[in-house]
Amino acid sequence: MATLHSPSASASNSALDPSSPSPLTTTTTLQPIRPSPERLGMTFDKRLLLALTSSFFCGFTLGASHSGHLSSLRFRAENAHRLPISQPGWYLYHKSKNYAKAKDGIISGVRRGAHLATWTSIFFIVEESMDVFRGTWRAGRTLREMEGVDELDMKDMGVCVEGSRDFVSSGVAGMVTAGIWSAWNAFPMVMAARTIRMGVLVGVGFGAAQDGLTWLRARVGEGGSWDGRGAGEREEGKD
Repeated sequence: MATLHSPSASASNSALDPSSPSPLTTTTTLQPIRPSPERLGMTFDKRLLLALTSSFFCGFTLGASHSGHLSSLRFRAENAHRLPISQPGWYLYHKSKNYAKAKDGIISGVRRGAHLATWTSIFFIVEESMDVFRGTWRAGRTLREMEGVDELDMKDMGVCVEGSRDFVSSGVAGMVTAGIWSAWNAFPMVMAARTIRMGVLVGVGFGAAQDGLTWLRARVGEGGSWDGRGAGEREEGKD
């Protein structure tokens, strides 16, 4: 005699059997995330915005605190011969002093912040320009034939630009920024040479720090760790 099997019974039996594959289970393979080849892991516009914002706030803080302190001392010196003699007079004295301190501090802070943000933007723009110029040069761009970027292979150009993001471009950016700063302030030759040398050293140091951060991010993205050991080496160390 034939036995009838209901679909619901078959589905329940397959659900109870741990060895049978579930029709709702899907297998996905997670690919490792490739670290960004950009400097600091950010695109140029984000990196420039972060640099401008941080430099402006640093300049604003330093300028406001310094100018506010000088304004407070100036107010005390200008009113030393007419100090108040009553409690309401001292209240108005300190109120006027704080007003003058805040006014001069905010104006000087905005000026210093904009000044520092401008020179910071020059450094980052020159650094990115050197990365692109060196990358396109390695991709086949020549000055003799004046080839444009459109004639180059975009894939090769992208690879070459990624390989050109190193401390050399940062050192050149520091040198150019220091040279423009020296010319802007009309420094003598000896002081200009010292300033340019300092700019090169600071640029190379900043670029080397970026290269080290890129290397560490690549190690972590490949499954390594900050101490340079991979997952297999850590398992062997535990055994």
